[in-house]
Amino acid sequence: MSKKVAVLIDGGHTRVLAKSAGYTYNPDYIEKIAKACIAADEEPLRFLYYDCAPYVGNAVLPVSGSQKQFNGSDVWLKELAAKDLFAIRLGVLKFRGFIPKQIPVGAGALTDNHFKPSFEQKGVDMRIGLDIATYSANRSVERLILLSGDTDCIPAMKHARISGLQVALVSFPNRAASQEMLGHSDIERHMAWPAQ
Repeated sequence: MSKKVAVLIDGGHTRVLAKSAGYTYNPDYIEKIAKACIAADEEPLRFLYYDCAPYVGNAVLPVSGSQKQFNGSDVWLKELAAKDLFAIRLGVLKFRGFIPKQIPVGAGALTDNHFKPSFEQKGVDMRIGLDIATYSANRSVERLILLSGDTDCIPAMKHARISGLQVALVSFPNRAASQEMLGHSDIERHMAWPAQ
């Protein structure tokens, strides 16, 4: 008999790994990754995807003082939300200013090109934790499959295991899972990147 599972995908974490492995990160590929996490003896209840919509707003460039406008689009998130069994959980992307592209900054006169914008995700790990707690309470799944490297998830992982759920932590080729997180999971699921 197959186990009911929920797959929880930390989008920021998975995006960085997929891009560094040379894959184009888009809704179709995210769906392939999610489905590749499911073992033969498992049946997905839901794929939960956690991320932030791209930043939209204005900022003052650090050297010239000119205005820079950020016009990110969330169309891809809506496309992903329309896929079967997918639910999107959105945090907020905060603009934290400009930081040097390299240190030391470089010789000669500084320009805006020496800097890049810095953004911080807020609320994503909390949403992952809330969903883990909900599944732990309602027992609609037997196993949680987690794609994340965020150790802030550990208290929720502990809670799930105490509640009787199994937690599988996904690792990818050439990228080991967090040892600290593995200590609070039941299974390390080694996964190959799906073909694109």
